[in-house]
Amino acid sequence: MGRLLNIVNQLHRRTARDYVGRMADDKVHCSVVARRFDRDYWDGDRRYGYGGYKYDGRWAVVARQLIDTYKLKPGAKVLDIGCGRGFLLHEFTQLLPGCTVAGFDVSDYALDTAKPEVKPFLFKHRAQDALPFQDGEFDLVISLNALHNLPPQEVVTALKEMERVSTYKYLVVETFKDAEELFNLQCWALTCETFLRPESWAWLYGLAGYTGDYEYIAFEPPAAAAAA
Repeated sequence: MGRLLNIVNQLHRRTARDYVGRMADDKVHCSVVARRFDRDYWDGDRRYGYGGYKYDGRWAVVARQLIDTYKLKPGAKVLDIGCGRGFLLHEFTQLLPGCTVAGFDVSDYALDTAKPEVKPFLFKHRAQDALPFQDGEFDLVISLNALHNLPPQEVVTALKEMERVSTYKYLVVETFKDAEELFNLQCWALTCETFLRPESWAWLYGLAGYTGDYEYIAFEPPAAAAAA
């Protein structure tokens, strides 16, 4: 596997989270609703997911860091696995002249309400299925906060495909380092199916032959997140 990066955490740590409050709020029901990935998940009540996922430009800093990290040139090809509404891909088109972007998601609602500028380049697909692309077709393939929503055996399949179609790879998944972070993750996560420590994620990368870079987001105690 590649390098441990620190790019998305600058956004992740901005959000305050009431872990116990979410667990006590009919968590099983909320999880069932969230797993439909429909309007409730994206634009419904916060108890079901994002509570309103609107474009506000926050992903520009992530796109810029990825462009710099991988030294992407004008005309580069970028694929986003689990692209949602395509906000990050939109930032690539603004920052990287002539780039070609593509993205897919399992959510009809996200694709139907995607950023208009990139909507034509998005399609419905599952990450665990074979990708309709040639070997090495993309300069960079990314997947942010999506693959942990699959069971481990399907994560392996998704990683193999991610490896196959890309030159550079970067993914972000949820993790935990200790009992408190595991508790917080279990309280907060609505759609996660693979709960692993960093060393176990590394084992899974090896199993899949994944050689790309990676980043972990953890659900730290509120005081620790505020200080980071």
